[in-house]
Amino acid sequence: MDIKELYQLYQAHPVITTDSRNCPEGSIFLALKGASFDGNQFAVAALEKGCAYAIIDEKEVLENLEHLDNLESLESLEQRLILVDDCLQTFKDLAREHRRQFDIPMVGITGTNGKTTTKELIRAVLAECYSVMATEGNFNNDVGVPKTLFRLDDQVDIAVVEMGASHPGDIKTLVETAEPNCGLITNVGRAHLQGFGSFEGVCKTKGELYDFLISHDHPLFVNRDNEHLMQMLAQRQKLTANSQTPDVYYYGQSDNENILIRGEVVSCAPYLTFRWREQDHDAGYVSEWMEVQTNLIGAYNLDNMLAAIIVGYVNNIPFEAINHALSNYVPTNNRSQLTKTATNSLVVDAYNANPTSMAAAIDNFRLMQMPHKMAIIGQMGELGDVSDEEHRRVISMLQTAGFEEVWLVGLEFEKQAIAANSATTFRKFHDVEEVKAAIAIQQPQHFTILIKGSNSNRLFELPSLL
Repeated sequence: MDIKELYQLYQAHPVITTDSRNCPEGSIFLALKGASFDGNQFAVAALEKGCAYAIIDEKEVLENLEHLDNLESLESLEQRLILVDDCLQTFKDLAREHRRQFDIPMVGITGTNGKTTTKELIRAVLAECYSVMATEGNFNNDVGVPKTLFRLDDQVDIAVVEMGASHPGDIKTLVETAEPNCGLITNVGRAHLQGFGSFEGVCKTKGELYDFLISHDHPLFVNRDNEHLMQMLAQRQKLTANSQTPDVYYYGQSDNENILIRGEVVSCAPYLTFRWREQDHDAGYVSEWMEVQTNLIGAYNLDNMLAAIIVGYVNNIPFEAINHALSNYVPTNNRSQLTKTATNSLVVDAYNANPTSMAAAIDNFRLMQMPHKMAIIGQMGELGDVSDEEHRRVISMLQTAGFEEVWLVGLEFEKQAIAANSATTFRKFHDVEEVKAAIAIQQPQHFTILIKGSNSNRLFELPSLL
């Protein structure tokens, strides 16, 4: 079958499952492979559990049917097993075909930091006036994006799709699947360097979103104050100098005349309060400042707020509705959250950590006007050859921050802290279990505590103990 025929089959059986433990009656099982599993091994079982068809990419599945004694069962199974070259590619191709059935705005989002928070803020703003479908959880890879696209239906007015990357070419694959018709890169930083090879590799891969949008004459939303994004955009605009370039909508915090949506931090005590306005210097128009009190911690979230504002603005969301959405958004995903317990106040950012986000979190925590500060910091992963350097840099920041207590978690920090003689006052822990044991003994009280680390550090297990 070609992809058109496969999609017709999907239309007749509009549920795709990749889990043989979950086989709704009449669904299609698609045999994906992972590091420790091969869906092909479970294709026949999926049919027996109720799937109408199973898509496989190994001939051995068909060859093994010859061992069945029941000829009628053999013929039935053969007819319901569909052999393709590559199940994952077929999954993406089917998802793209499904996406093409809907002529709606689709916002593509990528970046090193802030993409999930920005996605949620954009979803909140657009939901003031539209029915919005957005990426759930961390479904932002080559399996998650197709699953997201299959959630599109006639009730959706606009979609917001987050795209993550850890290797060169990842974003190119995802944009060619989702085919966004507008989008933004939140920022670029030193993350996943083991996969990308260098910071330049990060920029090239994230820039694949710009490549797609520019080549299809789709609009871009760009932080005018981010020098790396401006360089990436300028490089691509040179390549399209002889053809029409798409619209670029700028946002930022400076007074640059090209900025359409400008914002400023009012305070962070501890929640971010900011103000923003629309400005069109060519038309001689500048709106009044509008102030928004948010439920997010960190001045670094202002850029995420402005990104949501400009996407809402271009999609005709009224100013009052934009402000309502941003002031009422409450994070629930261990990102930029302030939690007050019976004994402490916790600043929880325990989902992702890389040098850029770590520096922003520590600097913001340093500036927060809160008493008795303590930091529990988890090691950063996937940094390759620069891991030692980046962990030393974080330790240096912590040394000058002036926090009352600093707990470092993970072997990378432990190794660098021992090497830095001036950091001997920092407590060092092998893993989160050791931290839990220390909390049980010390029982910290009356602190404001920053909890910052990657999901793999499992620091998200600490708030209930503090």
